[in-house]
Amino acid sequence: MPNHNYVIVGGVAGGMSAAARLRRLDEAATIVVLEQGPAVSFASCGLPYFVGGEIAAQSDLLVQTPESLRAALNIDVRLNSRVTALDASGHTVSVTGPEGQYTLAYDQLILSPGTVAARPPISGLDHPSVHTLRTVADAVALRQFAVAPDTPRRAVVIGAGFIGLEAAEGLRLAGVDVTLLEVAPHVLPPLEQEMAFVVAKELRRLGIDVHEAVTITGIADDGGRAVVSLGDAQAFTADLVLLSAGTVPASAPFATGGVTCDERGAIIVDAQGRTNLGDVWAIGDAVVSQDAVTGARRPVPLAGPAQRAGRLVADAIAGHFPARALPHPLGTAIVRVGALTAAMTGANRAGLKAAGLPFTTMHLHPLNHAEYFPGAKTISLMVHIDPVTGAILGAQAVGEAGVDKRIDVLATAMRAGLKAPDLIELDLCYSPPYGSAKDPVSMVGYLADNLVSGVVKLWQPDDLDWALHEALILDVRSASEFATGHLPGALNIPHTELRGRLDDVKAAAAGRPVAVMCQSGVRSYIAHRVLVSAGLISSTLSGGMRTLRDWLGAQADNLLTRE
Repeated sequence: MPNHNYVIVGGVAGGMSAAARLRRLDEAATIVVLEQGPAVSFASCGLPYFVGGEIAAQSDLLVQTPESLRAALNIDVRLNSRVTALDASGHTVSVTGPEGQYTLAYDQLILSPGTVAARPPISGLDHPSVHTLRTVADAVALRQFAVAPDTPRRAVVIGAGFIGLEAAEGLRLAGVDVTLLEVAPHVLPPLEQEMAFVVAKELRRLGIDVHEAVTITGIADDGGRAVVSLGDAQAFTADLVLLSAGTVPASAPFATGGVTCDERGAIIVDAQGRTNLGDVWAIGDAVVSQDAVTGARRPVPLAGPAQRAGRLVADAIAGHFPARALPHPLGTAIVRVGALTAAMTGANRAGLKAAGLPFTTMHLHPLNHAEYFPGAKTISLMVHIDPVTGAILGAQAVGEAGVDKRIDVLATAMRAGLKAPDLIELDLCYSPPYGSAKDPVSMVGYLADNLVSGVVKLWQPDDLDWALHEALILDVRSASEFATGHLPGALNIPHTELRGRLDDVKAAAAGRPVAVMCQSGVRSYIAHRVLVSAGLISSTLSGGMRTLRDWLGAQADNLLTRE
């Protein structure tokens, strides 16, 4: 059996996963990992927590070193070694490293180059106060700033995605005054509007100055400090500006060498991870993936998919196992924001609409464990399903506890092909400190079963204009709840009184459909069934007033009437 020569460009999640798997499958092979940075295996997802001081030691960020990898796996790791060119016909790459420039031959080449920070069209990004958070060195620089004795220390974070939120929180925990700027309509753009509002409230509770839907026009200098200007004439002076406005694939030398990329520079691969060039493979953040729900093709910059792809590509290269296709990612992700956790899996509304897929949305507000056990916390949970088949298309959750468990279960159900009504049949752990006999996931199944079978009909927060102008809004909360804020023109009949006041409802409806609502959707479902049995056309507000307030956001106080 000939000795194989494997060259891997890039370490961290994807590259090191492939290297380790190749060694376990081929003890005789030569394996070289070329890493352009000073660390080949570090906890990139832990960087923001080092900035905030929750991870205390820089060494804790280093998962493996070249020495430990050579000792354990006999892998030749070359740091600060950048691949500048690819010659696919000659099976070589050109490398610039500490030794100078040289050419390295390969039998099989795995590209795991990752991404670099995107540079939006903002003037002044070269100001010395502008930083990114991509490497251990970046995190060290931010930590040094965060603990500096100078006060006050002010930072502007551009971009409220996952890293931007974590970095903003880390800086704030260290006592830095933080302004967070997001050009999208709300923070954490993959989240739905009503979920993102909850996250933004928590950011503000932490003392972070949040500005959404902004236009950033430029960064200027003011005596060594940076001044970030917005299109509405606002300006923020900062000692540090953190640019966290997304990433772009680091694929340029490989595209020049003939690797096919899409219009964004992401490398296109087949089902096993092969590029268009023979003996050249690609994995990780710089690679195009196909969305498991919508079919959209785009990079998914997450560590989990990169590690799995590294293992599967190594299997395909070594030929020791039947070739398994790279799984289409669901984009399952999670982030902590203060006391809250926000998590998601599958598609959101924007993705479903872009793909032309029919869907309906369920909002629930269950407790993370039994109500009678101390410390129960509400989870805001929403799930998109196919209205006919009940297929689970996406899910999101925000809450103080129990969010990760529910999204993980839903992600597993989606991968297994379970329909939402099938969730009723799952055997999930139950004990009062951990859950309820009717787990939040089970509640999703019950509601989905009702929707698909026609037992319940929902109206959504974005149907508000229809409800206000074409329907009778029936608010079945108590009179005291109603007085805290209600929709204009709403008729208030507590659900416990509804059966005796059906004539009042019929008179007020005057032939219009009845849009029922309560606080979270439970009492309005009961009322909906009463109305349907009485021959009225009825639907119930998904998630109730709690969801509607979050959907309306800052506009809620202007719209709702108080008595």
